[in-house]
Order: sequence, then structure tokens, then C-alpha cells
Amino acid sequence: MGDVLAGFHAAWEFESDSVLIRYERGMRTPRLLSALGERRIPLTALSGVTLTPGRRGTVVLRAEPRAGADPLIEAAAGQLKDGSDPYRLVLPAEREVLAEYYADELRSRLTESGPAERFLVPPPEAPLSFKAYDGKASFDGRTVRFRWFWTGASSAKWKAGDQSFAVSELSGVEWRSPEVFEGHLRLVRGQGSPAQADQDPGTVVFGLGYGPVHESLPFAAAVLAAVRTRGPVASVTGPRRDPSDIAERIRHLGELHQAGLVTDDEFSAKKAELLSEL
Repeated sequence: MGDVLAGFHAAWEFESDSVLIRYERGMRTPRLLSALGERRIPLTALSGVTLTPGRRGTVVLRAEPRAGADPLIEAAAGQLKDGSDPYRLVLPAEREVLAEYYADELRSRLTESGPAERFLVPPPEAPLSFKAYDGKASFDGRTVRFRWFWTGASSAKWKAGDQSFAVSELSGVEWRSPEVFEGHLRLVRGQGSPAQADQDPGTVVFGLGYGPVHESLPFAAAVLAAVRTRGPVASVTGPRRDPSDIAERIRHLGELHQAGLVTDDEFSAKKAELLSEL
């Protein structure tokens, strides 16, 4: 088709085998869409198109992604609000006839249905990182790392120490939106994990202002895509730690020890581990 249909916060460019969606950047645009920038959606990743009345004199054009085609949608697991749905295009009602034309044209080009056997939409690119309530999460495309904050991490996580997970160790990702109670990002491992997110060293916990959707969801999608398409994982040697950071962690470890939350043996072992990173 080669044409562009512009709406509120986004514009869709229709190509022969895909739809290129460019999201606006600005204060009125939902932050997730601004963070995504643009996405190319292959027509093979779509199963349908709808056009429905919207609110306040608008119409909504929506492309329906196939199950399993888009890592972002898979990671979101139905938790995205309508305004942050990357497959919705909201237009003024007076453009309904034009929107119906494009919807019909797009429908005529869709040939796939049912779940996709693999991800067809490119995931967000690594490296990615965000701050949760109890730690900082980072992903370089091969390894997920959690670095705990002494002001928020539980004693269980401090005892376990900072964590590194190669993609090959993971079987999935569980994202619970920071916009609901008990939001978190959990790395699913084969051996199982504690039920409580704040006790699981493979989970970072969200909170008010921490792990926002526009940062934590693309992160979860990128990790999930890497897990589904993983190959041999090369070992990565992390950089040496800042001595002041090590000193602060030892100080906090001492506080946990004095409070009786860490045993003598645990204190000695963890202190030795931290000192070895200098």
C-alpha cells in the first residue's frame, strides 16, 4: 500500500509485507509508546483488524497480534491499559471512512491465524536496565544481573548477594505490572523459586515510582525473546566493583549481623565474598 495513516500519538505506514508504526514523543504520548519509538510489525504476526467507536468523537483502529508473535505482548500477559496498547491507533471520528478503507486493505493481506511458532516481531534491543524498589536490573543480551539496594532489599536477598543469570539458565519471565499491588519481574528458573517476590533472589520488586511500565516491560520482553531463541551463551566477566560500594555493603551486612538477621558464619562468608571482588 505504501500509505500513511496518522492518528493521536502514532502513525501507521502500510507496506507490502508489514506495518511500520511510529510513535510520537511528547508529554501527551503514553510513556511506553514513546519509549518504543517505532516498531515494524510483519503481516504474518497479525490475525485480524478491527475498527470500533472510541471515546469523545474518536474511532479506534486495532491490529490483532497472533498469540506468541510479539514478545512485548507475551510479556505483558494482558496487563496493558488501552492507552499503552501499541496495536491501537486512535483517530478523529471524521476520519472513520478513511480508517475503514485501510482496515479493509490490511485485512485483505492477512493470511495467517492461530498461535505463532516463534516470535515474529523484533524485541527491544539490549542493553537495557531499570531501577526497581530493591535493586537495579540490567541485561546485556546474554546475562541478566540484579544489584541489590541496601535501602530496599530483604535480608534474604542480601544473604544471597548480587545475582547474575545467563539466558541459558532461564525458562521464562514473569512480569507483574508496577501499576498493581505486588508488581515485580521474576526470572523463571527450572528449579522453582520462593513464592514471595521479596524473598526470591531471582526477582526484583516494583513500587511507587520504581520499575515503570515503559522501562520494565521492554526489559522483560527482551529477556523473554532471548530465552525463547537462546543459543550457546558465552561467559561474561563482570567489571571489578567500586571499593566504596563494597565498603557500604559490608557496613550494611554488619547491621544485619548485629540485628540477628545474619548468622556469624553467614556474615563471615559474605564479607569474604565481597572483599574478593575488590
